[in-house]
Amino acid sequence: MSSALTDLFPLPIVQAPMAGGISVPQLAAAVCEAGGLGFLAAGYKTADGMYQEIKQLKSLTGRPFGVNVFMPHPDLADPAAVDVYAHQLAGEATWYETELGDSESGRDDGFEAKLVVLRDNPVPVVSFHFGVPDREVIDTLHRVGTFVLAAATTPDEARAVERAGADGVIAQGVEAGGHQGTHRDTPETDGNGIGLLSLVAQVREAVTIPVVAAGGIMRGGQIAAVLAAGAGAAQLGTAFVPTHESGAHALHKQALTNPLFVRTELTRAFTGRPARGLVNRFVREHGPYAPAAYPEVHHLTAPLRKAAAKAGDAQGMALWAGQGHRMAREMPAGRLVEVLAAELAAARAALTGGAR
Repeated sequence: MSSALTDLFPLPIVQAPMAGGISVPQLAAAVCEAGGLGFLAAGYKTADGMYQEIKQLKSLTGRPFGVNVFMPHPDLADPAAVDVYAHQLAGEATWYETELGDSESGRDDGFEAKLVVLRDNPVPVVSFHFGVPDREVIDTLHRVGTFVLAAATTPDEARAVERAGADGVIAQGVEAGGHQGTHRDTPETDGNGIGLLSLVAQVREAVTIPVVAAGGIMRGGQIAAVLAAGAGAAQLGTAFVPTHESGAHALHKQALTNPLFVRTELTRAFTGRPARGLVNRFVREHGPYAPAAYPEVHHLTAPLRKAAAKAGDAQGMALWAGQGHRMAREMPAGRLVEVLAAELAAARAALTGGAR
């Protein structure tokens, strides 16, 4: 791993940016103070909302942190398919006594405005999801001293990240909770994701830039495994969802280890893009029929998800979670970083002690 990245945080532990209110400043600050790299999630926020969270985080910690930005999506959705899905969701709206959202509420997530804020108010690290920006965009961030990462789910996507001039690639395995960071949304490849250890090894051979491994990591021993496979750091999301500082809804935190939710699944049910979450009633009933239409479906279902949370109904919520969700531990985020670091040290010592 290049010193430009490792100099920013002493432990090879990155807290994944989780949009939707989970990655709040308090969580990122706690991770940073414990020696990891905390992240804010700019997704679904306005540029000013992102700026206010950056200011708040800077007041909580003087350590380096990151901000994640969603790439804009091309307009590829079939309006007729979105209308059919909206008709299917009408019963949900009636049940939760709310209206469906406006599917045409915008598709670029305020991308350009957020870039202006990040150039005028530089942060140590910016990462991108759903693709990688042009080299000119990355160059402008480099000029203000920002380290740039982008997610990739295949070796080819990792090569695209390197060609664009990014400083590192986040290799996201299919085990990861939340949205897969695929650069193109191609329904015919649904379910064909690469497992993390295999992906890290392939990406490591495909590019020369540093690799951060993400996907289903919940223990320090797993961090040791991805480091041995060639990653320079591990990014964990689901592991931080139940921490005390997390902004996740209480039902979301509880669901991770609730025996009622036995598995996860990649689904388009809530957003129109593949995202891994706990299988609940909404996923079972609507997942098979959800169109490839992001962010239209995200906007459509937003009021339903909000109403379900308000009603205390986890069966209607988007319970994003990676495949290791049953290993979740409830504790302060800083303490979790300490535990992960101790587990990592123990795993490394075991490997060293076992060498002949």
